[in-house]
Amino acid sequence: MNQTTRIQLSIMMFLQFFVWGAWYGQMSKYLTEQLHATGDQVGNTYAAFSIAMIFSPFFIGMLADRFFHAEKVLGVLNLTGAAILFYLTKINNPDTFYWVMLVYCLTFAPTIALTSSIAMRHMNVPEKEFPAIRVFGTLAWIAVVNLVGFLGVGDKVTIFQISMISAAILGVFSFFLPSTPPVTTGKVSFGQIIGKDAFVLFKDRSFVIFFISSILVCIPLSFYYTWANPSLTDAFKAAMPGADPGSFNIENKMSLGQASEVFFMLIIPFAYKRYGVKNIIIIGLLAWIIRFLLFGYGNASSGVWMFYIAILLHGVCYDFFFVTGQIYTDHKAGEKIKAQAQGLITLATYGIGMFIGSIIAGKVKDLYTTQGEATMAITNWLKVWYVPAGIAAVVLLLFLLFFKDRKSEPVSV
Repeated sequence: MNQTTRIQLSIMMFLQFFVWGAWYGQMSKYLTEQLHATGDQVGNTYAAFSIAMIFSPFFIGMLADRFFHAEKVLGVLNLTGAAILFYLTKINNPDTFYWVMLVYCLTFAPTIALTSSIAMRHMNVPEKEFPAIRVFGTLAWIAVVNLVGFLGVGDKVTIFQISMISAAILGVFSFFLPSTPPVTTGKVSFGQIIGKDAFVLFKDRSFVIFFISSILVCIPLSFYYTWANPSLTDAFKAAMPGADPGSFNIENKMSLGQASEVFFMLIIPFAYKRYGVKNIIIIGLLAWIIRFLLFGYGNASSGVWMFYIAILLHGVCYDFFFVTGQIYTDHKAGEKIKAQAQGLITLATYGIGMFIGSIIAGKVKDLYTTQGEATMAITNWLKVWYVPAGIAAVVLLLFLLFFKDRKSEPVSV
């Protein structure tokens, strides 16, 4: 891969995650503060992203891989998404917001796979070259979250305006990316799109346990993405009554989670070789439990250190379960069904798991929210965080008792 292509792909990945990071972690606070949405409405809106993730493989399989250049599809999707985001900024009703967000997510979700596919198509050795490109996505997330934090607009419509402008830039830039023509011709079956060949992995009991655990652990993940920002904001409001919430810099604090993600991603190859897949995933699940208890028991004064540790544990939680899980799946699948196996896990996590998690997260927040004085809603965040901590504990127990695979040898096809 020449230097020009490397720079183009790095900019593409940076813009892709800049668009996403501008609104994803902050949307719950915007919906709650500006649109006065209930927890259920917030959860449903996050679930819209998961619905889109379920359908995106069909879109990619039927359109981008077979009929049009991938970079042109990426451009059209982002320009369309920018137009939808412009309309989204004019909406004040949370129910209407949900439907428009669902339409937007249907244009955005396929771009996640598209950018990775475009990048890998222009690499000679993807396993060595891709991390250096992908890291620009994490850096973009850190950059945009810090930008939102420094501007103090985490609960403002500005987050969608930033995303809109970034999507428009990426949309135009995409047409100047290296040519990435279709790779497949002819008819394709429904079974091929959903990755039916990867179903052979279910013959292995340990993989079944991992698959079920992947779905279940996405429930705690949804709680984190949906409610970490609002819960920290409430904690700082309680400690500093009357202060401008924008001065709390919650987004800047939460960006430490992505920084830790970079660090722990770098040590996974060494940990995987030394401790094995089961022990690494167990460490990740323990970290999930600890972080939610820290979120629950922490406060913005003497217990603020708990919040910082909970945020910094994001790298362990995410990388040691999800990234390690991708490596485990890759090893179990073998050469013939690697792509379909990864698609299956993506469907289980970002699709099914986070859809269920978003719905549950919304309902749990409403369950532990009461009306206080002056119509102010008061949420018992300790009880909210008990729920994902308990679910993570169940997954940990499931893993300890039934997951026996230590060498992750491929399943025979």
